[in-house]
Amino acid sequence: MSAEVSRRAFLTGIGAVGVAGVAAGIAGCTDHSASGSRSGGDAAAGDNSTVPFRGDHQAGIVTPAQDRLAFAAFDITSSARADLLAMLTTWTAAAEAMTQGDQVPGGASDLAAPPADTGEAVGLPASALTITIGFGPSLFDDRFGLASRRPTALEKLPALPGDRLQPELSDGDLCIQACANDPQVAFHAVRNLARLARGTAVMRWSQLGFGRTSSTGAEQATPRNLMGFKDGTRNIKSDEKDVLDQHVWVGDETDQPWMKGGSYLVSRRIRMLIEAWDRDYLADQQNVFGRFKTSGAPLTGSTEFDTPDFTKADAGKQVIPADAHIRLASHENNDGLRLLRRGYSYTDGIDPVTGELDAGLFFIVFQKNAHTHFVPLQRKLGTQDALNEYIKHTSSALFACPPGLRPGQSWADQLTA
Repeated sequence: MSAEVSRRAFLTGIGAVGVAGVAAGIAGCTDHSASGSRSGGDAAAGDNSTVPFRGDHQAGIVTPAQDRLAFAAFDITSSARADLLAMLTTWTAAAEAMTQGDQVPGGASDLAAPPADTGEAVGLPASALTITIGFGPSLFDDRFGLASRRPTALEKLPALPGDRLQPELSDGDLCIQACANDPQVAFHAVRNLARLARGTAVMRWSQLGFGRTSSTGAEQATPRNLMGFKDGTRNIKSDEKDVLDQHVWVGDETDQPWMKGGSYLVSRRIRMLIEAWDRDYLADQQNVFGRFKTSGAPLTGSTEFDTPDFTKADAGKQVIPADAHIRLASHENNDGLRLLRRGYSYTDGIDPVTGELDAGLFFIVFQKNAHTHFVPLQRKLGTQDALNEYIKHTSSALFACPPGLRPGQSWADQLTA
């Protein structure tokens, strides 16, 4: 086995616990399409594409979804506002450099001091790396004089049906989402931001993801989740400007002008009960999702992108069951409500209590207001979805992702100006 294959296999196998042990934590928000992306938008080794760091929106939201994720939430440990702002300024410069395939600024010529960059990404291409930042509700508790800057929409998520949340894997003062087509490039980004935060912030929790479970670019093929079904067939795509403006980007409705052009990120760690699912028969699996497993077509259609017919019946029974995931999540059955999904599969070894796989979906969605979009939809899914028999939600967080940065602007400027 080559060193390259060994490196990738190793990183793919590290989950939340592994990353925390190696780097003490990992998560972020900015959006444009990656230049030079390969046919189909799928990741490949040696990906030299770069994504602009600055623009109207943060990258990593409507950017064609990369294959790998490193996500981390942080708690601020310093009580000094100046420390927070200095960290955000430093993070901005480091993030911009890394997304363009460069090392963290600072050089490594002083043999009596640690190098400015940890070095594991030297020689690796940029791999369409995006780094997205988000601010949690707790950041605005006025430790730093920011209470008046908190958007009304940035209210902690309420308890939701089916929640079995682990507090140590939820929430946070801020987050960084690093996505790339190389796991080491994504890991390197979070590791270095965590290192630069020492003395000001510590990682609260982290998650590595592999195998995107949604398509955000029209040219991307629909991926499959760990249950074997195509995931995200009807996701919002990056070229649907009107839909993005209506459902994803914060507009004039915000009470905080600094958030206009931004979005709200909800993360949910959804464990799949793989062993129980694998014993279920195919017909039931298809009824749970409302789609054919192989083709991805709705049960009322023949190809993946056929529009589901929720009125169709056979022998007096609905072809797509009333509790099918596709029916309950469909925008046709939710007053037109739509979310931009950007999730990843994960595996974190074995549950020490049950001996079963700890694996599933690290679910990420972007919307202009989580309380009008995600919350009502999850309340419905959490009480009616047949999929609930095979999943449990173990982590939850909400973050405000500001708009993209202007030339010369830092995340500190954005938060306080």
